[in-house]
Amino acid sequence: MSGGATAKATGAPPARDGWDVRHRAVLLVLSANMILDAVEVSVVLVALPAIRAELGLSPLTVQWLMSGFALGFAVALLTGVRLVARLGTRRVYLAAMLGFAVASVAGGLLDDPALLVATRVVKGVCAALTAPAGLAIIATAFPEGPRRQRAVSVYSLCGAAGFTAGLLLSGALLAADWRWTLAFPAPLALLVLVPALRVLPRDRSAGAPVRPSGAVLRPLRDGRLLRAAVGAATLNGTYHSVLFLITLHGQERLGWSPWLNALALLPACVPLAVTVPFAGRLTARWDAGRLIALGAAAPLAGYALLLVRPELSPYATGVLPVLLLVGAGFVLSFAPLNMRAASAGPAEDRPAAVRAYQSAVQLGAVVLLPATGALLAAGPGGRPVSALLTVAAAVGLAAALPSLLPSSRKARP
Repeated sequence: MSGGATAKATGAPPARDGWDVRHRAVLLVLSANMILDAVEVSVVLVALPAIRAELGLSPLTVQWLMSGFALGFAVALLTGVRLVARLGTRRVYLAAMLGFAVASVAGGLLDDPALLVATRVVKGVCAALTAPAGLAIIATAFPEGPRRQRAVSVYSLCGAAGFTAGLLLSGALLAADWRWTLAFPAPLALLVLVPALRVLPRDRSAGAPVRPSGAVLRPLRDGRLLRAAVGAATLNGTYHSVLFLITLHGQERLGWSPWLNALALLPACVPLAVTVPFAGRLTARWDAGRLIALGAAAPLAGYALLLVRPELSPYATGVLPVLLLVGAGFVLSFAPLNMRAASAGPAEDRPAAVRAYQSAVQLGAVVLLPATGALLAAGPGGRPVSALLTVAAAVGLAAALPSLLPSSRKARP
């Protein structure tokens, strides 16, 4: 359906860019949801030392407030497709948003560590159901071509910017109480839910057939997709782990305030937020395999530097170079890895391929964050964690190197 036909059907005049009021409203709702999901991760990160101090938790226990969210996200990505197929995208999206709000309220009221982690797992499940649903709704509401590409770009930009916003928001919320970092998403989720009830398109049909559960991981038999999944998992897992390490070290040993901690971490996320709009052009100009390999090498150099100088002080020569190298890894390889996952295998397998890839991204954090917490609980020094991150990043680089072979470079992206 063309933009003009859509406008006529909804009774809204088309804008100069071809989007009518309803298109804009749909994109606004979905982008706000994307921001909320990204904020949810980073705002809790800076609060971990305060939660650990008040509840008397070990690094291994407190990290589950982050990895629990990633675990719920990963599991729901693989299993939620059956729920969406049976109930419809819109219904699942709205129910997940409501569940996200309820779990946020519960997280702000609870003291028991196990229950707090449980609320984070539930929120991860809800986020996993809304994020892919958001892309599915965009594919339904926006006609194929430049308008849909522009909508996906805006949607992705909001996700990248949300992580940065969460770091800054955490400083304000922690000035009141750490519980607000867990509870504040509730009213925001409701603010997204109310207009979503009105503007999100209704499902054309529900009860669509689903593929057998064994088919979920079948796309990983594709070597290019498997290597992309390993690269993305190590990139994401080491990223969250080093931010966790720096946060605990900065607040508990260097005396950083939450505000200073949030500002100190910005070099690791701002570059991605700034460059996301240009990622497509960067990938088109430079070979995707080269970008993926460079994006794996940059964090490896950062973690190797951290291994040599684990004291993280002073900031300018300790923390900052590491964060800049890690941020460079995302700038270089984030888009090429995603594009490789989206183009792997036959067209009918691509939705499953993307889900398997996105699950691998989250599982990287599920594996490496607990390992980081266990090492920090065993001793205060950062060198064992640095060694772990260096090895993991080396695995990511090893997975990326075959992309440089001529046979692989012919199969672009």
